[in-house]
Amino acid sequence: MSEGSPYPLPSHFAREQAVLMEAGIQSWPAIAALSDRDLDQLSRRGGALERQLRKLRGQAQLVVELDLEPYQAALLLYAGIASRQGLAAASPQMLLTQLGRLERSLTGMAPARITPALIRTWIKRAQEASRSTK
Repeated sequence: MSEGSPYPLPSHFAREQAVLMEAGIQSWPAIAALSDRDLDQLSRRGGALERQLRKLRGQAQLVVELDLEPYQAALLLYAGIASRQGLAAASPQMLLTQLGRLERSLTGMAPARITPALIRTWIKRAQEASRSTK
């Protein structure tokens, strides 16, 4: 999944998408690899907000480092999990509660796509990735 195109992004990232595409950034790994300096420079072009670009980079890092679907990484970010280290330290039950509440607010009564087993898998991946980079 992580090699795929991030486009189209949600409409609230329209300016950021235009700037990223203009800069030739066409994949999740390319977004994940952007430095703070890169984000600053990109935000100076065409009205992209650095805050939004940081969110996209955080999402991209979760997608790339943990092989998550983009929507899964976005849910984690909106639940306050912004890195693999944060996910590795998360309580599965607390995360299930937070993500379940968030997912229901977004999708209504549709069947949940985030399950306890999926959350445990994510946390295990994050813990393994954190250990391998120490």
